[in-house]
Amino acid sequence: MNILLWHVHGSWTTSFVHGKHRYLVPVTPDRGPYGLGRARTYPWPDSAVEITPEDLRDTDVDLVILQRPEELDLAAEWLGRRPGRDVPAIYVEHNTPKGDVPNTRHPMADRDDLLLTHVTAFNELFWDNGGTRTTVVDHGVVPPNVEWTGELDRLAVVINEPVRRWRVTGTDLLARFAALAPLDVYGMKVDGLAAHLGLPEDRLTSHDDVPQHAMHAELAKRRAYLHLCRWTSLGLSLIEAMTMGMPVVALATTEAVEAVPPAAGALSTRIDTLVDAARGLLDEPESARRAGAVARAAARDRYGLERFLADWDRLLEEEVCASR
Repeated sequence: MNILLWHVHGSWTTSFVHGKHRYLVPVTPDRGPYGLGRARTYPWPDSAVEITPEDLRDTDVDLVILQRPEELDLAAEWLGRRPGRDVPAIYVEHNTPKGDVPNTRHPMADRDDLLLTHVTAFNELFWDNGGTRTTVVDHGVVPPNVEWTGELDRLAVVINEPVRRWRVTGTDLLARFAALAPLDVYGMKVDGLAAHLGLPEDRLTSHDDVPQHAMHAELAKRRAYLHLCRWTSLGLSLIEAMTMGMPVVALATTEAVEAVPPAAGALSTRIDTLVDAARGLLDEPESARRAGAVARAAARDRYGLERFLADWDRLLEEEVCASR
């Protein structure tokens, strides 16, 4: 099957293109947001191929994966065919709703020409999808090539744009945990975070845009993983950390309540409870090891790559068959 999709979310796309199909990824000379092409910091198989907008018009495409509203018109222009009418289309929603939650209307609400697929049950529940057909395909991750060791008495966090997103990503909560142990914060646009929080740099170290394999190797050395997001969809870095056997201290918000067993570390909306749990993991490495084992088992059972790809294969085949 030839599947057209844009490179939008690196970790999710990395898992998706590990399937059995041929993945057509648009590339433009500027490698901008609608022509990013293949990933440069994630390992993608050869079945994910770059294609120019000019070449798409003469290419057989069996199905289009849409992830942003504007891709509907863009796909119609580049293909010369209308997604959902001339070629089957699935819209993948990665994000929690914004605005008048829980009344936020999805941009694909009340459509009869595509399937709206959410990456978490929480997202499907909280978006107003109208009459559009919906389903959920839970995340799946490519297992990192490292295992947790936790020899460093430090806490790890992965956040993109923590200053701009601030309360959304729980950036304002980091100082409470920096009082316990030094924090290592990985992600995009994390430089200067200590200064924004009024922390000395020896209490919070920023690691900006580290390649995924190198980040995993460093995460695995830290004692525990902090997930302090108030209102984001389920972060794949959290699942990857759990898959490595890393204990987790997480806010019980959005889909985290389904993804993180309390025995994997701690899960609560009470910050004092999470601080106490982090202190316990720092003071008792053996407790951290046991919690990490629970995290690993839970992540590999629910978010394994084989299950993810099998779920997607069924969905893709159903949509293509239904269009014939």
